[in-house]
Amino acid sequence: MLGFWIFMLFMDLLIPLMMIGIGRLFMKRPPKRINGIYGYRTKRSMKTQETWEFAHRYFGNLWFRLGLVLIPLSALPLIFVYGKDIDLIGIVGAVVTLVQIVLMIVPVFPTERALKENFDEFGKPL
Repeated sequence: MLGFWIFMLFMDLLIPLMMIGIGRLFMKRPPKRINGIYGYRTKRSMKTQETWEFAHRYFGNLWFRLGLVLIPLSALPLIFVYGKDIDLIGIVGAVVTLVQIVLMIVPVFPTERALKENFDEFGKPL
């Protein structure tokens, strides 16, 4: 049981740690050129090089901070099921992961709003 609990804790910390790492990367060294493979790719972010860089810095900052908040919030539910039944540990771990996946998407909305507030429809700064 302890081995599975440790495994679930590790798995539930992967998403926040990834968000911290990618968030920091996007803030400091976003993809140099607009591309359709890697990076924060939305219609608005890919208008110009300036919107591309702005979106990565903004989104990266949000992901970095959200990842920091998610680390303790992800571990907390598992602390409450320490030593409990494997099925309960698995269910709690799965719920934590599902919540994390939803929260990974949330920063898209403020990023798109910031792009809209700072750039016109052609990607020119306001």
